[in-house]
Amino acid sequence: MEYTHLGRSGLSVSRLCLGTMNFGPLTPPDEAHAIMDRAHELGINFFDTANRYGSADGEAAKAGANPEGHAGWTEEIIGDWFAGGGGRRERTVLATKLYGAMGSWPNEGKLSGLNIRRACDASLKRLKTDYIDLYQMHHVDRSTPWDEIWQAMEVLVTQGKIIYVGSSNFAGWDIARANETARARGFGGTVSEQSLYNLVARTIELEVLPAAKAYGVGLIPWSPLGGGLLGGVLKSEREGRRRLAGRARQAVEANRDKLAAWEDLCDKLAEEPADVALAWLLHQDGVTAPIIGPRTLAQFEGAQRALAISLDADALRQLDEIFPGYKPAPEHYAW
Repeated sequence: MEYTHLGRSGLSVSRLCLGTMNFGPLTPPDEAHAIMDRAHELGINFFDTANRYGSADGEAAKAGANPEGHAGWTEEIIGDWFAGGGGRRERTVLATKLYGAMGSWPNEGKLSGLNIRRACDASLKRLKTDYIDLYQMHHVDRSTPWDEIWQAMEVLVTQGKIIYVGSSNFAGWDIARANETARARGFGGTVSEQSLYNLVARTIELEVLPAAKAYGVGLIPWSPLGGGLLGGVLKSEREGRRRLAGRARQAVEANRDKLAAWEDLCDKLAEEPADVALAWLLHQDGVTAPIIGPRTLAQFEGAQRALAISLDADALRQLDEIFPGYKPAPEHYAW
């Protein structure tokens, strides 16, 4: 396993991050525990979750139609795994998130000082741990002043409940404002940003990625396979292994020519499309670790190949031709 620092911090994390959104609704607890055990065996030390994962109205729950779904379920599964001992907690860089409402009463969501305090304590209880390595804001809260947010985070750091702060789904301006406000307070600001980033979704190259690099914020891409588009969907369709409908069908039809060229290139490279998609992200400057979100142990095992794939300049050029990216703003659209 390869390791790198998370942004400008001294924290060492694996180049692949284990995403746990499927744990509970789509992945039974026993299999989730087996996946986490296997992650440690392979040297993956970076696990990502969120306080709302496992909820009945979440994406994974809807896909699995699991009646047991409830907000916090995924953290509970991870907490039960930690409780098994064997150095599990000590060997894990644990990242969780807050923002989404955990109930219908006021102040049970977003980033007020009150909710930050309560949400952290609730996550710690579910996770059966006394500290969170990376506490991430799942979305920007435009209704709460940054001084209030940072004051709450500073208290949590002082109490030893969190170590680092990260963001998710922030614009470039939000990353800049957050870190400048923290700097004025003498606080460390954010060390990471989780953003949608893959070959078919490269918008963050305009402003988010440049801002992250400028502030020493490590990028953690989510949805690295573009919701399955980059996982060999056309081949699966031809072989009858996957039937597409609704938005998935629309996405394929809108990108069919690009996907055909993409899968042809992967065939020439003699690699699986999903592995090449992950490998491409690992080749991008500023990317710390793509999040892989397996439903099964078999899916998890397959993702390791990406670490061994080296894409040369010609392959990277061809990928840019199939899926054009962005220059940083304003050069992309102006002089």
